[in-house]
Formats: sequence, structure tokens, C-alpha cells
Amino acid sequence: MNVRKTALTVAVLLIGTMCFAQNPNMGTWKLNEAKSKLAAGFPKNTTVTYEAAGDSIKATVDGVDPQGKPTHTVWIGKFDGKDYPVTGDPTADTRALKQIDAHTLELTSKKGGKVTLTGKIVVAADGKSRTLTASGTDSMGMKVEGMSFYDKQ
Repeated sequence: MNVRKTALTVAVLLIGTMCFAQNPNMGTWKLNEAKSKLAAGFPKNTTVTYEAAGDSIKATVDGVDPQGKPTHTVWIGKFDGKDYPVTGDPTADTRALKQIDAHTLELTSKKGGKVTLTGKIVVAADGKSRTLTASGTDSMGMKVEGMSFYDKQ
């Protein structure tokens, strides 16, 4: 009986790992400022890493806020469109990522249940780059939009 449980557990872990490995969003992405169109008032996310965390995905984002102070946010959830807690982001307490197709995610960040940022993440067909097109509200309540271009590391 224990041999069967162990074999089943190993099989489930291998299948889960293969599913995450095939997702082109997984890995580390570095901001390419020259190809980005960053709006004033938007944070600059310089490094984004997606990795497996059990049956979920962990997103770690490092960068700087509009005042140039370092930022570090962590989100653990699934690409299912549901809100999951995010830590380290003063503009959001939850984030939802929804897989649209093999190369596209929709992003929604909320603070106190109110949407503060929406965006679309698209990984290039060759898997070597991705863009985040986002719109939100800055600390003054003004609408801001931007496009961040990332290279796969």
C-alpha cells in the first residue's frame, strides 16, 4: 500500500513539474528599459521571477517605486483569475492572474477590493521576451499607462 502511495505521489509531482516547466511565463525576466515605455508614477519592476510553489506559482518582483526606493513583492497563487494575497505592494493587497492562452496572462491588482491596476502579459512566440501592458491609478489618483519589456534570463 505504501509503495502505491509513494509511486502516485511521485507521478503527481512529476506531472505538476512538467506542466509548470512547459508554461512560457515560468523563469526569471529582466526589464529592458530601452524597449519599455514606462510612465511617470509607475513602479519600475526590474526583475520578475515565476517559479513552482507546490501546486501553485510564486511570483517575486523586485524593482523601485516612483520615488526610487527599492521594492520587493511576493504573490503565491494560480493562473486561474482568482484573487490571491500579495505582500510588499502598497497599492495592492490581492492580485489575480488569468491564463488566456499559452502565451498570455491577464493581471488585476486590488486594494481593499477596488481595482488599482490591470494589465496583459504576453510572452513572445520564441519565449525569449515578454511585454506587460498595464494601466492603473497613481498615488495622486491620476490614470497612468505603461509598457514594460522583459528579456528572459
